[in-house]
Amino acid sequence: MTLAELSQKLGLKPLTELYDTEVQGAFVSDMVSDVMAGAAPGSLWITTQTHKNVVAAANLVDIAAVVVTSGRAVADEVVEMANRADLTILTTDLDTYGLVGQLHEAGV
Repeated sequence: MTLAELSQKLGLKPLTELYDTEVQGAFVSDMVSDVMAGAAPGSLWITTQTHKNVVAAANLVDIAAVVVTSGRAVADEVVEMANRADLTILTTDLDTYGLVGQLHEAGV
């Protein structure tokens, strides 16, 4: 499933350009070191973290997109940094557990 399809199906709001890449899976963690050590390229990174290091870690691992849960705000400078790195950031008001359930139902 592509990011665009998934975003539309789950009502995820893009904060950056929505790159139409294929989603290979998902990784859930609020620890940057976990993502760098365990996330697979092409995965969605589900997190509540919104700082600049999220963009750096996602770029290092070649994450398909970062999904920020629980309605957390993402600073403009982080959005700008993600756009420069060609990284999609999506947001949702769902908590992490609720989003993961919907991703599972969607086949991710």
